Amino acid sequence: MESSLNSEQNEGTPTSSVSSPYRRTYSDISGLSHRFDVQNFYNRPSNTNAVVLSGHEEDVSEDAVEPKDDVVNDGDGDEEDSDIDSAEDAELEMMRERFAKLLLGEDMSGSGKGVCTAVTVSNSITNLYATVFGQSLRLQPLSTEKKELWKREMNCFMSICDYIVEVIPRSLGTNVEITETKLRSDILMSLPALRKLDNMLMEILDSFTENEFWYVERGSSSMNSSGGGRDSGTFRKVVVQRKDEKWWLPVPCVPAEGLSEEERKNLRHKRDCASQIHKAALAINDSTLNDMDIPDSYLTTLPKSGKASVGDVIYKQLCTAEKFYPDQLLDILKITSEHEALELADKVEASLVTWRRKTGGLTHSKSSWDMMKDIGGDADRGNDKNHILAARARSLLFCLKQRYPELSQTSLDICKIQFNRDVGKAVLESYSRVLEGLAYNVVSWIDDVLYVDRTVRNRED
Repeated sequence: MESSLNSEQNEGTPTSSVSSPYRRTYSDISGLSHRFDVQNFYNRPSNTNAVVLSGHEEDVSEDAVEPKDDVVNDGDGDEEDSDIDSAEDAELEMMRERFAKLLLGEDMSGSGKGVCTAVTVSNSITNLYATVFGQSLRLQPLSTEKKELWKREMNCFMSICDYIVEVIPRSLGTNVEITETKLRSDILMSLPALRKLDNMLMEILDSFTENEFWYVERGSSSMNSSGGGRDSGTFRKVVVQRKDEKWWLPVPCVPAEGLSEEERKNLRHKRDCASQIHKAALAINDSTLNDMDIPDSYLTTLPKSGKASVGDVIYKQLCTAEKFYPDQLLDILKITSEHEALELADKVEASLVTWRRKTGGLTHSKSSWDMMKDIGGDADRGNDKNHILAARARSLLFCLKQRYPELSQTSLDICKIQFNRDVGKAVLESYSRVLEGLAYNVVSWIDDVLYVDRTVRNRED
């Protein structure tokens, strides 16, 4: 019994790791991946002397928790009581380490070198996503264990937002007025929407139980043989090298005659739903990032002119054409990789900030409504060259992100997240970012299946 408890204690100790929360790829360690039911902890029945946390409730029977009168009176603990105390101590130790990681900013040495709470929460949500979805590379439901882990710990992170409130006056209909608190407006609007998007994504994944397609691992014997999967000779007909093929993903396979019309229709419907979820999560993420302050460390790195950021070719297109068409400019630039697209986004965003600083219309943070008002106001300031350049740079950046939805976050976004001190914005940004990444993956996986199905049907014709 003691050895089993020791092993549980060793396995429950969280590993401290700091990973970059700013990319669309993630680490595989969760800093807060242990089960702890706070409500159950404080709502134990009064007749139990030993506190048994939820992580070990299934291992301890109700009889073991119930104290015996003769044991309590005598003061002689038997082996069963000592086991309960050991389990209690193990759970409390894990709880201390988890809260210490948040309070110490992931610096478990306590030397004061940790990051702020907002960055710690952002890192923890990112690592939790990697733990739950990092090995999910195909269209299939999550395991019950991972699904419970995701819901349990995300509820823990989102509960932080319950205490981020703003004070507003409330009239009593008399000369006396009082104040009341309510959730901050951005949290009140965005957090329920993110919960809904999360549930919709889980429903889409759960629906992939009985499929007409299946997967084989790349390089496996079934892939190299003449027959693969469910139907003999099926796989050899769908082996097509794609330019954007990702070698680490399993290969989807379909029957020799292709998918049925009903299956194809269901896949397209799920793809459309996932695509809308991706757009909604992206909009919330962009809105949250726009509300974050622009750090002074980023402003000091900017060149004095926007032309120096974007280069002569792009600058000439921005300032000489009577009517600016960002899509045509992107076609002229002939971007061949995601790396080139991200590099261009960094340059355009830097020039945008520079030109807005010159107009005097740049504050450290911009709400989404302020951004929309600025777009309309630029039309009234058409004679100001800096306003024109800023408006065109903004439209170019928007089209670039639309054309490359898988684009990693820009240098400005990374800098904002790194220096953010607002815990509520950290929760909204990281939550929307991981949902955005998951939705994009679902769309890509469905596209892969439809591509294989289309290839099979074209060869049959």
